[in-house]
Formats: sequence, structure tokens, C-alpha cells
Amino acid sequence: MVSESTAQYTVLARRFRPQSFDDVVGQEHVGQAIRNAIRSGRVAHAYLFTGARGVGKTSTARIFAKALNCPNLQDGVPCNDCEVCDSIGEGKDVDVLEIDGASNRGIDDIRQLRANVNVRSMRSPYKVYIIDEVHMLTKEAFNALLKTLEEPPANVKFVFCTTEPNKVPDTILSRCQRFDFGTIAQDSIALRLSQIAEAEGREVDEHAIELIARRAAGSMRDSQSLFDQLLAFGGEKISSTDVHQLLGTASDDRLVEIVDSLIDRNPASALKTIEDALLHGVQLGSFSDQLLAYFRDLLVTAAGATTVKLTAISEPSRIDLQRQADAWGMQTITAAMQILSETKSKMQRVNYGRALVELAIVRISILEDLSQIAALAQSVASGTAVVSSPPPSRPPASRPAPTSASKKNEISEPKSEKPVEIASTDVSSSRQKVDFKENSLKEFWAQLFSGVPDTIKMHLKNVSGQAISGPNLLEIVFPKSYLFSKTYCERPDPLKKLNEVASELAGEQINCRFRIDEKTEIKVPKPSKQAAAPVERRSTTSLDKDTYVQEAVTIFGGQVVEVRPVYIKTESSVTDDEETES
Repeated sequence: MVSESTAQYTVLARRFRPQSFDDVVGQEHVGQAIRNAIRSGRVAHAYLFTGARGVGKTSTARIFAKALNCPNLQDGVPCNDCEVCDSIGEGKDVDVLEIDGASNRGIDDIRQLRANVNVRSMRSPYKVYIIDEVHMLTKEAFNALLKTLEEPPANVKFVFCTTEPNKVPDTILSRCQRFDFGTIAQDSIALRLSQIAEAEGREVDEHAIELIARRAAGSMRDSQSLFDQLLAFGGEKISSTDVHQLLGTASDDRLVEIVDSLIDRNPASALKTIEDALLHGVQLGSFSDQLLAYFRDLLVTAAGATTVKLTAISEPSRIDLQRQADAWGMQTITAAMQILSETKSKMQRVNYGRALVELAIVRISILEDLSQIAALAQSVASGTAVVSSPPPSRPPASRPAPTSASKKNEISEPKSEKPVEIASTDVSSSRQKVDFKENSLKEFWAQLFSGVPDTIKMHLKNVSGQAISGPNLLEIVFPKSYLFSKTYCERPDPLKKLNEVASELAGEQINCRFRIDEKTEIKVPKPSKQAAAPVERRSTTSLDKDTYVQEAVTIFGGQVVEVRPVYIKTESSVTDDEETES
């Protein structure tokens, strides 16, 4: 037989379900909008309530149904004392139908709904259809619902609740008034849990309520379910220790301790802390979630967002967070958070999660101070860095003597610390000016060729001659076979570069011009082929004394008909068709 107190524990979430718009915590904007619509008589024929689980979507739909049908309605608020309000609150009213979209998702279910829509309500002014998890309906079911949803009977209202509005077709969305339910603030959840504890006559530590509210992650229903378990698990006075034992989580002090070990680069101490936590009932998955949330709090603290709520530990521990964030630095915190997040994604697919967590802990503990490395890289880029040899990781006497192979690749360390200076080389200053005259044209061309980029040099090396064809005009001649090179050099960018280098060499404005020499054509030599030397032709009678030929004739039963020459392939000649002796 179940006791009365046990029965109360099993229905705790239902007994404290909101019964009016003001009772829905954190969704005041939705309640205000619906109340105003009811007062002004501007109630839509279909509503869509979206949001995370446990934030009051279905509860608000029931309150909306009560507000439409309550005979004692005052200012858009149901009385919650009449028979209609009681039956709707319990989900037993014949005119308010709650349908589970996950189990009634087919087209036949929607056809039955369409058939019942035209049946008048039995005792209430309105029939209200509340379809929970509406995104689970099939495509055919949505299509069957379209016409009824757009033009329902005057006394029929639809309320759709979903956690995934992106899966609802646009044709349905366009026919509904949409209300988005936000996640509930941690303080609001904690306040509501304190009210429930007081109503239940239980003494619950404030820190324990905070832990439950933090674990609920914005869901009031989740927080009430956890709180229900806690009331059944704990004694007369419930403390934070009871919460950690129930949820399998680690205390704030243990989290601070392990992060201190990571900052001190002491992997042995960090692994020992994990071992002790697991031996005291901490679950590995919950612990890794806590540690990742702790890194998030460190990141928020390092960024200076002191007003942002913490998700891993309580507010009194913010002092420790600030100390650790200052010691670790933003860069190292982000690297550690990335390592642990990658580990969490891998843990979902393997059964050796502890090894992965320990590997992540060791990797984080040996991270260098990335903030100093970033500062050093920035100083090197600006040319003000000081390069010094790092301290040896062990005494020089213990190092093995270098081998002959390592001596070749050995880089000598600077004896004194000097600023790193990035010397800028001015290519133009290394060129010497050359007179732009016929007697110095050869030298002028050599300097011009060496001063242009390699992409232009590839084409200028095919030039067959140069000439000064006019004042400040350099004519460059290409053979007939290199029309492509001439065309390339005539492009705007290569031509501009050639003119700049030539003008710089001559000390005055020089323009380049290109032409093709029709008479000159460079012929590419072709590899010479030597004819294969034929073997001296022989008559058929010359094979009468050939042992191998006579043996082949004996085996295959044939006779020698013809003797063909065999051409021998040498290194300098290759024949396309080779003939063999048969």
C-alpha cells in the first residue's frame, strides 16, 4: 500500500502546475498578449507555442482554454473554482481535447479530427484542440489539416505546441499566431522551488536549491522532477551534499582543486582528484559536463563579464574563478575548453570515456602559457622581440654527445640577446644606371633582364635582338616562333613593369615596343633516327642444318616456308613495328 506522502511525491509536478497566466514563470509576455486578446475579443483561430521543454507551453494552452470557457471569467483571468476550470486543469473536459502529435501523427487521425470539428461543443462556448509535439505529424497529415486550420468553425480554436518549429511546414506557420517561450531564468526557478519546499513543509538548503535550478538549464518541469527526487531521497533537512549524491556531480571545491592542478601543470594531482571523485560516487559524464561548464565560467570571467550568471559553481566561488582566470589567461582557457569539448563529442561514441577524459586532463595540464606566446609572436612581427635560448630541460652534463649527423644540422645559439630586426631590402637601390645608347645597349639589356620578375624573364629569354628605334624607345624583337611571348609582354602589367625598370636604369622615361622578326625562326632540333640494321636475308635451305628449327618443325609438324629478316633495336634507334622470325 502506498502512503499518502509517497503519493504526494509522485504527483508533485502536477500539483504545482500553473493554473493562471501569472503562475507561468518567465512567460509574462505570452500571458499578457493572450489576456489582451481575450479582453478585446480578438482571439485567433490558431496559435503556435514554441520553446524548449518544460517552459510552460502546454500549461499555457490549458489556461487559454479555461479563459475561453470559464463562466466566471474576469479581466481575461479564469476563476479556477468552477467545474469547467477544474475539468480542463485535470485534462478531462470533453470540449478541450489534448492530442499527442507523436502517437497520433497519421493522416487517418487528422481525418477523424476534421470529422469531429464540425460537431458542436457540448457545454462550453468553444472547442479547443491542443496538439502537443505537432512537428511529429506526417506531411500528409499536415496537408489534410490545412483547409480546416484556415477556415475552422467559429467555435473551434487550435493550439499547437512544439519544441522544433523548424519542422513545421510554412503553410501551417502562416495560418497561426506564433508565441516563442524563452528559457526560464535560474533565479526564477530557484524562487519557485523555494515556494514548493515551503508548501511541502521541508527544509532545503539554499545552495541545494541553487544546484537544482542550475542543473535544470532553464526548464521548470526538469527542476520540479529533480526536486521531487530530492525530497524523496533526502532526510528532514536537505543539503547540497544530498544533491551531489543524487545527481552524481562534484562539489565546487573539487572543481576548483582540479583546475588549480591544471594551472600548476601538475597532471598527477589532477588525475588523483578525478580518481577520488569517481570513488565518491561522481559520474564521469556529469563530471565532464561540470568541468566544461567551469571552463565556460573561466572564459566569461577572463572576458570581464562579471554580471553574466555562472553555470558550474555558485557565486561565492567567483573569487577563485577570477584568480584562476588571471593566472591562466584567455588564450589558454579557450584552448583547454576546445580540448575538453572535442573529448565530450568523442565520449558519446566509445565505451572508454574515462581514458579520454584523463587524456584531455593531461593535455590541458601541459599547455604552455598561450598568452605569452601570442605576445611574443606579436613582438616578433613588429620587430621588437628579443630572442633568447630557452633554459635546458635537464643539466647539460646528462645530455648525450651529438652524433656526426646531428652536428651537421646543429644551430648555434646566440651568445648575447639582440633585438630581432627585419631588414628591408631595396631592390631598386642595387641597380646601377646605364646610358641608353647603342654602345651600351648590351649592358642595358642585361640589367633590364635581371631587374624584371621571373614571370617576365621566362618570355624575355626568347628574345632574338634589341634596338633603339627612336628617342627613348626600346624595340624588343621576338622570333616568329614566339608570338605568345610577345603577346604576353604586351599586356598592361608586364609592359608597365618593363617600362618602369627601363626608365629607372636610364634615368629618364623609356618606353618598350615589341615586334616579330618574320625572317628569323628558331627551329627546335629533332632527335635523329638511325635505320635498324637488317640481318642478312637467308634462303629456306640454309635452315636445314639448324637444330632448333628442325626440332620445332618435328614437334608442330610444319615446314619452313619463308625466312624473314629480323631488325635489331639499338639504343639510338626505335622502330615502330618489329618483325620476328617464325
